[in-house]
Amino acid sequence: MDERIIAPELQEQEQRFELSLRPKTLTEFIGQPKVKDNLGIFLEAAKGRGEACEHVLLYGPPGLGKTTLAHVIGMEMAANVRVTSGPALERVGDLAAILTNLEDGDVLFIDEIHRMNRSIEEVLYPAMEDFALDIVIGKGPTARTLRLDLKRFTLIGATTRMSLLSAPFRDRFGNIFHLDFYGVDEMCAIVKRSAAILGIAISDEAAHIIATRARRTPRVANRLLRRVRDYAQVRGDGNMAPQIVDDALNGLEIDPRGLDEADRKTLRAMIEKFNGGPVGLATLAASTAEDVDTLEEVIEPFLLQEGLIDRTPRGRLATEAAYTHLGIALPPSQIRL
Repeated sequence: MDERIIAPELQEQEQRFELSLRPKTLTEFIGQPKVKDNLGIFLEAAKGRGEACEHVLLYGPPGLGKTTLAHVIGMEMAANVRVTSGPALERVGDLAAILTNLEDGDVLFIDEIHRMNRSIEEVLYPAMEDFALDIVIGKGPTARTLRLDLKRFTLIGATTRMSLLSAPFRDRFGNIFHLDFYGVDEMCAIVKRSAAILGIAISDEAAHIIATRARRTPRVANRLLRRVRDYAQVRGDGNMAPQIVDDALNGLEIDPRGLDEADRKTLRAMIEKFNGGPVGLATLAASTAEDVDTLEEVIEPFLLQEGLIDRTPRGRLATEAAYTHLGIALPPSQIRL
């Protein structure tokens, strides 16, 4: 699933490309107005007091700007940003080495923080509350605890699985923000901003076509913009006309609602094999040859947002909108009189 054009996860080969498009300040950041307003207030207050800002937890689906916001906070606070991830912190010593090298006001950004080992999480408790690091020296009856003072820093955590974080850990974050999917107008603005940075001339109509098929996710929009640019260069002499954009996205099998073949296969399986449901996630995964995590974390969230499926206690249901989108007639039992 990592090779899907519309996958919201960052792909290794596009890191430099995404970095070039990343906004540097809150003013440049498009969308998430409530998050921006609240962030702006508490960052301004922290700067006014001359203090490091409180710890921040950002959660929501991938590709919506959590990493970007972490770097924006660092820029707004004129702070150095150290970046790591939950899976990379394998031992307590890994975290201790990072924490002891932080300077006053530095930002430590931990991506996929829900994948961090629980023992490492517990080391963060005193670091976040008291800016101190407790290290156990020795083993057994002779073991003793050594406390090291740390510089005041800001921890920013990003997660797509808020429920996997323990309550004591969540409580230590002073600010928790949820990033939601973007609206079409916001997506259009993002496409046009990225096109301007890349030196691409694009009309409002062409930008709108990309925006509506990008699954309300900026990372997907930027990826599609790059693919459409390549298509236009080869097939349209560099002209990003609406018809060229539409042809390029059709060639990538991305339909007008942003669904690709994996999404449509999931919907067809629910309708054709299980009469629209309800069907359990494990059963649906087996019938589509996908793993359960991919269905639950990648495919299902967007289908839910689009109103194409419902999640019930008995399983997943295909909605009337799903039948309409696939051009399949509703069974008599689901026709509302």
